[in-house]
Amino acid sequence: MGNEQSQPGPRVSIIIPSYNTAPMIAACLDSILAQTFQDFEAIVINDGSPDTPELEKVLQPYLDRNSDRIVYIKQANKRAAGARNTAIARARGEFLAFLDSDDTWFPNHLESQMKQFEADPSLGLVYANADATSDPARPITFMEKNPSNGEPTFEALVLERCVVSIATVVARKAAIMKAGGFDESLARCDDYDMWLRTAFYGAKIGYSRQIQARMFEGRPGSLGAARAKMAEAYWLILEKADQKLPLSPAQRKLVRDRAAEIRARYLVEEGKNHLSARDFPKARERFLEANHYFRKTKLSLVLFGLKVAPNATSRLLAFWTRGNNGAPA
Repeated sequence: MGNEQSQPGPRVSIIIPSYNTAPMIAACLDSILAQTFQDFEAIVINDGSPDTPELEKVLQPYLDRNSDRIVYIKQANKRAAGARNTAIARARGEFLAFLDSDDTWFPNHLESQMKQFEADPSLGLVYANADATSDPARPITFMEKNPSNGEPTFEALVLERCVVSIATVVARKAAIMKAGGFDESLARCDDYDMWLRTAFYGAKIGYSRQIQARMFEGRPGSLGAARAKMAEAYWLILEKADQKLPLSPAQRKLVRDRAAEIRARYLVEEGKNHLSARDFPKARERFLEANHYFRKTKLSLVLFGLKVAPNATSRLLAFWTRGNNGAPA
């Protein structure tokens, strides 16, 4: 064990959580092995996956051919944050690259990211654009859906003026450790929480608009339920930041204002979900609470409509909010 630790490590450790992705992990690993930058190790964490026999069957040829470059670790389920922390503890690289096992990189990804660090040694974390197309007939990139405008400071991340794609992140391990690693208590959006804390604790963040990864966007589930869960997760993460980070007065006001806005969005999405389920009293309750924040004319009309004509109001709300992630405009 001592001899292994004394050997020089790779420059980059790639962190790959795996849960129910046996059919997709081969493409993920192929994209890693095809990188033009080759000074890396890849750490695959089987996070208590129910498809373990299938996963290990797919992995075995890669482990046989690349035993010095691919590390396989199996653990009881700890969700994505726990899997990433396990891999980070094992990582030997100065830099950490993150890739979920159902996503892939383009061949120049690591080379491009490492060039950013070479060009600006003060950087602590970099990210890039990605192909986020779920419908080939309607191609779209991550940055078309999620903006990155200006410098990605803590404040910019709070306001989502800059949004980080984990599939493209390369970070100094020291910056991630300084921020405390991933929060294993979070059921979702642990990456957003991680980047917030990384920025808050002083890591300079950079990004490229070059498309360097392809993200899998075909996960099943209700879009409305997913929107509500995402909004809830962001709101709770901002509340956590308010409670646990030593924010300046200006930062605290920003975080609290943003948390209030995201919570109102969550209430609207929950209201829409109750409306779809024909639970009109609960829908009205959620919209009423949300409108204490938004105070929008159309939302007030929805509340009135739910009193006098709930079915017609349900159809009208669907029309108003089609393609809109927030409250009725």
